[in-house]
Parts: sequence; structure tokens; C-alpha cells
Amino acid sequence: MAIISDCFCKDILTILIAFTVCIYGYFKWAYQYWKRRGIPNLEPTIPFGTFANPILNPKPISDQTMEQYNMAKAKGYKHVGLFSLVAPTYMPLDLEYIKNIMTKDFDHFMDHGFYYNEKDDPIGAHLFTSEGAKWRNLRMKLTPTFTSGKMKMMFQTLIECGKQMSEYMEEASLKEESIDIKDISGCFTTDVIASCAFGIDCNSFKDRNSDFRKHLKRNFVFTISEILGSMLGFTAPNLARKLGIRFVPKEVSDFFLRIIRETVEYREKNNVVRKDFMQLLLDLKNNVLETGGEYQHDGKSLSMDELADQAFLFLAAGFETSSTTMTFCLYELAINQDLQERVREEINSVLEQHGGRVTYDAIMKMKYMGQVVEETLRKYPPLPMLNRVCVADYKIPNTDITLEKGTLVLIPIVGLQRDEDYFPDPERFDPERFSEENKRNIPQFSYLPFGEGPRACIGLRFGMMQVKVGLTALLQNYVFTLNNKTKTPLEMNPASISMAALGDIWLDVKRVS
Repeated sequence: MAIISDCFCKDILTILIAFTVCIYGYFKWAYQYWKRRGIPNLEPTIPFGTFANPILNPKPISDQTMEQYNMAKAKGYKHVGLFSLVAPTYMPLDLEYIKNIMTKDFDHFMDHGFYYNEKDDPIGAHLFTSEGAKWRNLRMKLTPTFTSGKMKMMFQTLIECGKQMSEYMEEASLKEESIDIKDISGCFTTDVIASCAFGIDCNSFKDRNSDFRKHLKRNFVFTISEILGSMLGFTAPNLARKLGIRFVPKEVSDFFLRIIRETVEYREKNNVVRKDFMQLLLDLKNNVLETGGEYQHDGKSLSMDELADQAFLFLAAGFETSSTTMTFCLYELAINQDLQERVREEINSVLEQHGGRVTYDAIMKMKYMGQVVEETLRKYPPLPMLNRVCVADYKIPNTDITLEKGTLVLIPIVGLQRDEDYFPDPERFDPERFSEENKRNIPQFSYLPFGEGPRACIGLRFGMMQVKVGLTALLQNYVFTLNNKTKTPLEMNPASISMAALGDIWLDVKRVS
């Protein structure tokens, strides 16, 4: 019996060794992919490729993108091969290559390549993740909802949310309390999105732990298992779908799907019409199109599932990108008091021309504030990289190299925007880079905070409007300085899919004398 047991153990050990050798051999073969295609690559490690181990060495995606870009740039590469697990991933560095991918040869790279699972994660199949004909159809339907006219329609909602933030700030200044500007910005954008999307008066400044805010924040912080799942989703999406892997956490999806359905049901049952984003989606759902002040049916309706998907995208994108941009902007202005004072002077000057009222036209006239926001987006792009996927074999112009269909593409936004060849002294916060005189000197496709081409961010106008209204509400009456509780230099959060600071950002606040 002991002999049989001993033989069995040896057989198991032999099988395990053979299996390990096969797996190792497969990884080594897979990691020769870019060399076989004539493209230089960064050295991968098993099993995470050229990306950091999310368990033993978690790194913010912005830091990883910067490192990859700088390593390739230092070697003089125009492009470089990466590996996400074993999936070949192509990173262009040359601006002409990037231009071709995003605009000139867009038909070869029209999909983002973001993983989604429509069966197990129904709220994740929105405009950002949609592909091919479905994306074109959705983009065509949704583009009219983000015109300047529609932005003006929602403007007053933003002003009301700004007033709630100002009231909270007044209390903090009277008590001489330091504030976590990350939390303040998050409360403001939560209230804006809740009101514009659902007509819900969240008032997060009075209830920091509301279910709405809690679930919204949860959507942007991934657990280790979720990070591993998303890596598998990008690498082997079909396998990930068979395993039921989701991109949006289940509790987040269930919560917002319920809120969306209840909102739609209530409005349709009670004939409620509001000037907000949800109303625009309802009009699309019911085949209603506004033309010249009248409404007509256009025959291109939005299904209930599509409506829910787009409402969730508006929630997610409108919250995180604007919140982090406001946060980093106020952090930089707290350090650079001369810049902060210049923004405040512009606010007062413009509002004086508009009878002291914060109007849409007044916000649009705040040019220097616009420069400050653009410089914030340069130094801290909400998404440190853009994803694309090659949807058809593509021969790189003026080379003999062909990218295969299905190849993932990463546009290194944070690398480009902190490249001293394009932005001298890139770590310095300098809004003058975006003055009318200097802006023309910025190389095309080196500044991409909202993307470029047909898949550029559809909500650009709304996002900029939201940030500028928030900054106006704060900077008009309050002076911000850096509190010594804030750890500098800032570190980014490795658990966040966007470029977000790790920990709190504390500022001291006092009323303008």
C-alpha cells in the first residue's frame, strides 16, 4: 500500500512539474510576440506582463503609464509593445501614429476595447463601452443632448448645488476648520449628478453617507479580486464573460438600476417633465425630438436598457472626472496663491459685468479660469491612458509592420502631457501654457484629456461647465491655503481606475476680507 501511495505521489509531482514547464513555456513563447512582429517591447515578467503585480506591488495606473512611456521614449522608440498578462498591447509614442489611430485611420480603431458583460452586468453596456454599429447608433442619438443649448437648460441646477456648497464653506470658515477638498468636490459633483440625472436633491453636505454617494464612490475603487477580474476581461473577454466577471460591482449596478427604473416609472406615470439629462433620455426613449421649439417623433427610440446604461454613464463620468479635476485644481491654487488671486479677480470682474449674477454666459467668459482648468487636466488627466482596439488588420504607415485584428492599443495620455518636449518643465503648474498666444504652440495630439476624433468625450461641455461653476462658488468668497496635514508630493491611489489622489487633501479656508 505504501509503495502504491509513493508511486501515486511521484505521478502527481511529475504531472505538476510538466504542467508548470508547459505554462512557463507558453508565457515565454507569448512574450516573444512583439519581437516576431518587429516592434520593440518592454521586458515582461510572468504572469502580469509589463504591468505591476496588483497583489504584491500595487501601483497606480498613472505611474505605470508614465514609467512605460518614459522607458520607451528614453530608448528613442516611436512605439512599443507591452503585455497585459499575455495579451499583446500596443503603445504608440509618435504623435503622427497617435493621430492616425484616433482620426485618420479611425475606422481601424473605432472600439475602446473596454471589457463589458451585458448578460451579467447590464448597466455597463453604455456609450463608452459599446462597439461598432451599436456605438455609432448611440452616439448619433446622444450627441444632441450635449449641445450648448441643453447645457444652458441644466445650468440653474448647478448654481443651486453651488449655493449648498457655499453655505457649507461659510460654516467651515467661521469655525476656522480645515477641509478635505477631495470630499468637498465629491459632494458637489454628487449633488449635481443626482439632480441633473434623477431630480434627486441629495445635499451631500448634510448627509455625507447617503446611499447615493456611497455607491457612486464605490464604483471607482476596485478590490484586488476586481482588479484581477478586469485584467482578465481585457486579456480574454470571452473567457471572462463565461466566468460571469463584471466590471461594475454588483451592489453598485443593482442600486442604480433600481433608482433609474423607479425614476422613469414615476415620471412617466405622473407626467413629470424636468429640465435635466434624464428628461433628454426619456424624450429619446419615447421617440421625441425637439425641433424649433416643437416636439416630433423621429422613429429612433432608446430602449429602457439603453436609457439605463446612458444614465449610469452620465453618473459615473460626470462624478469622478469633474470631482478629481476640481480637487487637483484647488490643490494647485492653494500652493500658487498668485494664480488663485488672479482667478478670483477674473471672477469678480466678469460677474460685475453681469450684474453680480452667475450666468451661463458669465461662466463662459472666464477665460483665465479655463486656462487653469486646462492646465489641471494636463497635469492630472482623469484617465491616464486611452484604450482602443484594432478592429481590422492595420499596416502602420511607412513601415512593414502590421497590427493584427484584436490587438489592444493604449494611448499614454499622462506620458504625453508630462513630456518636457511638448510641455517644458512639465511638473510646474503653469496656466499660461493655454493662453491664446501659447496654445497654438502645443503640438497636436500631445494634449488629450478628453480624447480626440469621433470617440472624443461627448460630455466635454458639461464637465467643463460643472467644474467652472464649482470653482466660482468657492473662489469668489474664500481663500484656500495648503494645510500641513496634506502629504506632499501627492501620491495616486492604486485602487482607482482614474487618476485620483491617495488619502485626503486638507486645505485651510477663510473668507475673503
